[in-house]
Parts: sequence; C-alpha cells; structure tokens
Amino acid sequence: MNEVTRIINAIEQGDKGAAEKLLPLVYEELRILAAQKMAQEKPGQTLQATALVHEAYLRLVEGEDQHWNSRGHFFKAAAEAMRRILVENARRKKRLKRGGHRKKVSIDNVDLVIDAPPDDLVALDEALTRLDKEKPTMVKAIELQYFAGLTLGQISEILGVSERTVSSYLAYARAWLYRDMAERNAKP
Repeated sequence: MNEVTRIINAIEQGDKGAAEKLLPLVYEELRILAAQKMAQEKPGQTLQATALVHEAYLRLVEGEDQHWNSRGHFFKAAAEAMRRILVENARRKKRLKRGGHRKKVSIDNVDLVIDAPPDDLVALDEALTRLDKEKPTMVKAIELQYFAGLTLGQISEILGVSERTVSSYLAYARAWLYRDMAERNAKP
C-alpha cells in the first residue's frame, strides 16, 4: 500500500494527525491541477490556484464524507471539490455582477468551459447534475478531465476502464450536455 493510501486510511479511522501528513504528499499534484484550471480563467480572478487547492483540501479532510479507498478515489473527490468551489465562485459572481439573468450557452468546445462566464458555468453545473442522475460515471469523467485537468490515461486508471471507454464517455457527455443546455436555453 503506498503512503498516500495508508494516510487516507488513517484519516478514515479518525486520526486527525494523518491529515497533516497527507497534504505534503498530494499538495504539489493538487496545485498543478488547480493551476491548469485557473490558467483558463479570465485575468483578474479573485480565486487563485493556491486558494482553490487549500479550499478543496480543507473540504476533503474536514468534511463528514471521508471514505476514500485509494489514491485515485481521493483525487476523484478532489476534482469534485474543485468543481463545487469553482461553481460556488461563479454563482457568487453571477449574483453580484450579472443580476441573475440567464444567457444562451454554447459548449462546442467543452475544454474551454471553465473560461466561460459565471452564467455558463452555473448552467453547466446544473446540466451535469441532471446527467449525474442517468450517467454518474460519465459525469466523473467530465469532472476529472475538465475540472481536475487529468489525462485520458489518468481518468482510465481512476475509473477502472479503458482509455477508449473514457473517450466514449466524454463524447457522449459532451453531446448530452450540449442538447440539454440548448433545450433549456430555447425555453422562454
């Protein structure tokens, strides 16, 4: 069992000191993932990569739901935490600056979705939540690629499926999200 998995197990057993040992082992990898995502944000963002890593990490180790069975599982949880933080930040900006009005969303290139205005990111999160009810594994694949910046190989390893299956999941999810968001934007 590698060191990260051992420490994750200790955290699950309630060892509060284990959380302090985990951060140095995963910090650099989490920081790189966060920096990749934040680099796609528009300049002048108030949320920085370091703050994103710290907030995600705190939510992971201080939260109630600390049931990770592997390093991959931990990073899946980290990707989901980063997604939630970015969405919360987008909602806050939307509320403060956008007046809550919806805009038409185009996700022809989902790779750039984090660079989207807050309205688009909130609409994407709502669509991902709907898709999660039908295809949760596909949503995990989207989160791992677009919110955590992982490669097809890394996602394949974490989800326990082939890279080709991951590609299929991502293609299906993109099409589903595009259709869902287009239909919702067409409604008055």
